[in-house]
Amino acid sequence: MELSSNTVLITGGATGIGYALAEAFVEAGSRVIICGRRLNRLEEAKRNHPEIDIIQADAANPSDRARLLKVIVENFPSINILVNNAGIQKDIDFASGELNFEDIQEEIKINLEAPVILSAMFIPHLKGKKNAAIINVSSGLGFVPAARMPVYSATKAGLHAFSIALRHQLSRVGIKVFEVVPPAVDTELNPEGRAKRANFKIDLKPAEFVAGVMEELKSDVFEIGYGPSKKYIQASRAELDEYFRMMNSRW
Repeated sequence: MELSSNTVLITGGATGIGYALAEAFVEAGSRVIICGRRLNRLEEAKRNHPEIDIIQADAANPSDRARLLKVIVENFPSINILVNNAGIQKDIDFASGELNFEDIQEEIKINLEAPVILSAMFIPHLKGKKNAAIINVSSGLGFVPAARMPVYSATKAGLHAFSIALRHQLSRVGIKVFEVVPPAVDTELNPEGRAKRANFKIDLKPAEFVAGVMEELKSDVFEIGYGPSKKYIQASRAELDEYFRMMNSRW
């Protein structure tokens, strides 16, 4: 992938990995549009980087998705890269019998439904563009699920499968499909769950992770891991089972 001279839309681009990706693409010489649900965080990103364009939109909301497509097509017709990054993560214990079904639905809508539908909506506008690509941000937990986060893990496994199938389909029309597979990164993801695990420390910063991602994108590596998630991508079934046992031994 050529990192410069692109027009890039990043969902969930105001914080965490999405924001680090926005900064990296700007630094590489691309135009970047970020969208997200929280206007204050979008405006903060804009203050830090006036060259970034912002759109308040919830990727999980059908009417917001339609409005986002309209705004992008009308104002940024050169769009050639869609980054499906928006995501949420929740600790959910099915054995407790005390489930919030809205939480479950929200996780599925944001993490899986949104990237699938947005890809379908934007593919017609990516066709024929130079350096056209879709970048799906999944998770190492899509390869080795965390028992305390079963819905999140399932949505990321689904996004992994979708990325493989979509890559095969879109190879016929010149759109590359990349999957970025983060390990645990120091972001605002699942603050309640992380707070409960006070001894859970994450040293990997988004900028460090994204620097590695950008190098892999340049080389057209289509499944991009880092640290433990890089091992997961290449692991055998027996190795994945052992990683699962180790990860969930205290659950």
